[in-house]
Amino acid sequence: MSKINVLVPLAQGCEELEAVTIIDLLRRAGIKVTTAGLDDKAVKASRGVVLIPDTTLDAVMDTAFDMVVLPGGLPGADFLNADPRIHQLLQAAIANHKTVAAICAAPKVLADAGLLQHKKATSYPGVLNKMGLADTQYIDTPVVEDGQVITSRGPGTAMDFALTLIERLTDKITRDKVEAGLVRP
Repeated sequence: MSKINVLVPLAQGCEELEAVTIIDLLRRAGIKVTTAGLDDKAVKASRGVVLIPDTTLDAVMDTAFDMVVLPGGLPGADFLNADPRIHQLLQAAIANHKTVAAICAAPKVLADAGLLQHKKATSYPGVLNKMGLADTQYIDTPVVEDGQVITSRGPGTAMDFALTLIERLTDKITRDKVEAGLVRP
């Protein structure tokens, strides 16, 4: 098992395609992925798929992670955003020179945690734009990397997003190996 450790918090109403794609592809790359629920309940995702987190957020608050990745979806991203522990984990990751990543509606969590100031970012269409972030440059591409922050647009970009995370955490060879196994066009 890899020494690379990634946290994927799961909230009720998350976007299951994004969550499962991130978890699956990172694990295919040999990365240790810990899924943590905001509480000890099973997570019912936005389309009714039930996900069972590995643990609770409280149980991993003192664990060192190499990356924190937020799946989007609504109301999942809103639940993540309303939880001060998520903001604390994200801010601590940045302070410790780690990477944070968010897809779909979840980049708004990064924005509200103060992590998109003077950054380039993307999100599900309209999510960041509605926030009036004068210090954030919105880029309309599938994945945007800016320093310690990686953002992506939505379910359709989840594979590109996860592959970018793999390359950031490991190397291009590992990314290419995982991608080849997916038989993408």
